[in-house]
Amino acid sequence: MAKCGVCFRACEPAEGRVGACGARINRGGEIRPLFYGQLSSLALDPIEKKPLMHFHPGSMILSAGSLGCNLHCPFCQNHEIAQPRKDGGFAAGTEAVEPEKLVRLALSCRNRGNIGIAFTYNEPLVGYEYVRDCARLAHEKGLLCVLVTNGTASLPVLEQLAPFIDAMNIDLKGFTDRYYREVLQGDRGMTMAFIREAVRRCHVELTTLIVPGENDTREEMLELSGWIAGLQGVYGGKTGKDIPLHISRFFPRYRMTDRKPTDPGTVYALVRTAEEHLKYVHPGNC
Repeated sequence: MAKCGVCFRACEPAEGRVGACGARINRGGEIRPLFYGQLSSLALDPIEKKPLMHFHPGSMILSAGSLGCNLHCPFCQNHEIAQPRKDGGFAAGTEAVEPEKLVRLALSCRNRGNIGIAFTYNEPLVGYEYVRDCARLAHEKGLLCVLVTNGTASLPVLEQLAPFIDAMNIDLKGFTDRYYREVLQGDRGMTMAFIREAVRRCHVELTTLIVPGENDTREEMLELSGWIAGLQGVYGGKTGKDIPLHISRFFPRYRMTDRKPTDPGTVYALVRTAEEHLKYVHPGNC
C-alpha cells in the first residue's frame, strides 16, 4: 500500500482517498499533493506579519496559501483553509495559480516593495512539491522565498526545499509531549528535529503561542528557550542564542472557545523568562 512520507503519521490511504491532512491523495498507488497549483489565499503582507523581525525588515512579501494541515490545533485561526470538514472538503475555495503565474505575480509587485514569496496561511509542507517548484523558479528570477510552517515534516522533505528557502518561521508550539500529542495531535520530536536541521540551512525565527492552562508556565518556557539557545551550527555563523523567538497571545478560536485570551502580563513575563537564554524575544498580539 502507498505510504506518505511527509510526516510522522505515515498515512496509507486507499486508492482515491486522502490522508489526515486532507491534502495528499493516493492516485495510482502513489501519494500526491491534492491541491498542487491551487491557492486559497494570496496577499501582499509586511514581512513582520509572518512573523519575521530580523529578515529584511520593512519589506513586503507576496504571501500564498493553499489547503490542508497535518496538525489539528483546536484553536486554529485559519481553520477554513487548514482543517478538513467531516465530509473531507474545506470551507474555502481555491483558484488555479501555477508556479510560473505565482512568480510573475511576485515580480509584478516589486514596485510595491515586494522581495519574494512566502508560503503560509495553511501548512505549506503538506503540498511541499508546489513550494519546491515555485521557490526554485523564484530563485532563478532573483526573488527570496519564505516558509511559515509548523515544522511537522520529515528531513527528506526539508532537504528538497532547503536550497530554495531563504528564511523560515517555525512554530514550536510548546515543550511537552503531552501538549503536542493530546492537544495538537502532533509529534514534538519531529518538530524539534526539523528545527534542529532548518537552523543550519537558512535564517530561522520561531513562534510559540501561549495557551492558558496548556503551555504558559515559567518552567516550560525556561526549558523551551534553553533548548533553542543550545542549538548548534546555526546559519550565518550565529549561535542558538541568536535565534529570534516570538511569544504570542492566544485568542479563543475554532474549537477552543472555552478559554479566555492570554493575559498580556503572562506574555510579557514569559518574554522576560525567555530572555534569560535568548537575545531576541518578541511579544505578539499584545
